[in-house]
Amino acid sequence: MCGIVGILGKGPVAGQLIDALKRLEYRGYDSAGIATLDHGQLARRRAEGKLQALAARLEKEPLAGNIGIGHTRWATHGRPTENNAHPHATDRVAVVHNGIIENFRELRERLIAQGAKFGSETDTEVVAHLVTAEMKQGKSPADAVAATLKQLRGAFALAFLFAGEDDLMIGARKGSPLAIGYGKDEMFLGSDAIALAPFTDTISYLEDGDWVVLTRTSAAIRDEQGAKIERAIVKSTATAQMVDKGNHKHFMAKEIHEQPEVVGHTLAHYIDMIGEKVALPEELPFDWRAIKRLSISACGTAFYAGLVAKYWFERFAKMPVEIDIASEFRYRGAPLEAGDLMICISQSGETADTLATLRYAREHKQHILSVVNVSTSTIARESDVVMPTLAGPEIGVASTKAFTCQKARDVLYLGRGTSFPIALEGALKLKEISYIHAEGYAAGELKHGPIALIDENIPVIVIAPYDRVFEKTVSNMQEVAARGGKIILVTDPKGAKEATIESLVTLTLPDMASTVTPLVYALPVQMIAYHTAAAIGTDVDQPRNLAKSVTVE
Repeated sequence: MCGIVGILGKGPVAGQLIDALKRLEYRGYDSAGIATLDHGQLARRRAEGKLQALAARLEKEPLAGNIGIGHTRWATHGRPTENNAHPHATDRVAVVHNGIIENFRELRERLIAQGAKFGSETDTEVVAHLVTAEMKQGKSPADAVAATLKQLRGAFALAFLFAGEDDLMIGARKGSPLAIGYGKDEMFLGSDAIALAPFTDTISYLEDGDWVVLTRTSAAIRDEQGAKIERAIVKSTATAQMVDKGNHKHFMAKEIHEQPEVVGHTLAHYIDMIGEKVALPEELPFDWRAIKRLSISACGTAFYAGLVAKYWFERFAKMPVEIDIASEFRYRGAPLEAGDLMICISQSGETADTLATLRYAREHKQHILSVVNVSTSTIARESDVVMPTLAGPEIGVASTKAFTCQKARDVLYLGRGTSFPIALEGALKLKEISYIHAEGYAAGELKHGPIALIDENIPVIVIAPYDRVFEKTVSNMQEVAARGGKIILVTDPKGAKEATIESLVTLTLPDMASTVTPLVYALPVQMIAYHTAAAIGTDVDQPRNLAKSVTVE
């Protein structure tokens, strides 16, 4: 979702804001803007499209000022136009916002009745007018923000700049993440540590309901009730992580090729190679033998990873497992037994639906184990146990490391057992970055509906290592071949030999244990999506309409 940066600096900040926003491009966005204070007056530059459009405007119309806020916007309320781009401002305050203000319509109507003039279609602009209205009643900027926050419903991370206040910035967080960066006679705000990495490695994370008053030498944090509080100040590792493409054309290609190393790092973290046994990095606050049922919640690619885990837990541990998409789990009121275990999977650790599911499980007195790539994220902080994936930063919006053709209008992916989630993953990746319609199915479901779609124009990608269900998958391939479907088979040497079906292409992977096929077979389906998108010419790293971290509903 959208990105926020705020800088109380020692020198001009416009260029620094642009550089920091570039580090947040991975979140997905369709417009951008910055605001600074120039001799006490608020000044803005905004642009539709990517950051180069904003940078080009700044070259023609530079902004001075040693304090400023910046934003990359992913459109929710209102089209991705310059007028709807952040920051939004009155003559007294400028604001940037991640999230959704759910009651903005009633607030907007009330403000218009009071004489406020709106210039955008967004929900965010009401926040600027609310703070302005409170300040007109004589409140200080901090008191005006406090009064405004009490009127907002929804999810938000906010950063405020005030006319005439060259040493003041206010941030607030409810639902969407926001971090404070500490410098020497400088202070920063950012959506995450990656945005602040060029400036500082000293970070503090606001908790839900927190808001902070920043000067260049202080950070005064208050909770939702207004009480002064302290939040832990930690050292971020983001500065040590190189966020560049290396020798690759796209971040997605780089991240796909990094997966062998990433998987090695992750496994090494959890396996005692000398003793040849699992060695968890921390003591578990529960006894596995006391767990009657395990629940798994995730979204998108993380859900497919959880689906593989369901197969493993049920087959090897003989443990009953329930898995659901987090956005469904949180609302259907699933009965949960106290003392059982909820596993939450989220690359960013900030996914709003997954976080809400975690809190639902917490209300039902469940143990919480999170699998995340960002160990300082909200989901990690609210879990009993954190299992980091150690994947490093992901910049391409289409997640690849976290899960570890024909140019046609429709593509089918088929798989059985743990290959079914790989089929789902392959279809999702193709849709995400090439904009080609694709669907993943359990191969056994083929004749229960999807077979009606197959003709000589439909590529069918079959994920089928030679295993105990291979022969049944071959039967499904025969059904596809009989209808003229163009089969792309992903298998191993024995599978390639035993398939007995002529395929358009056979991608042969090495022999391997069945337990690791989900990790390895994810790579070719991701590469199929990548090369298809690259051939078509779509924006692989920043597909249209997509955001990296979905921090609101």
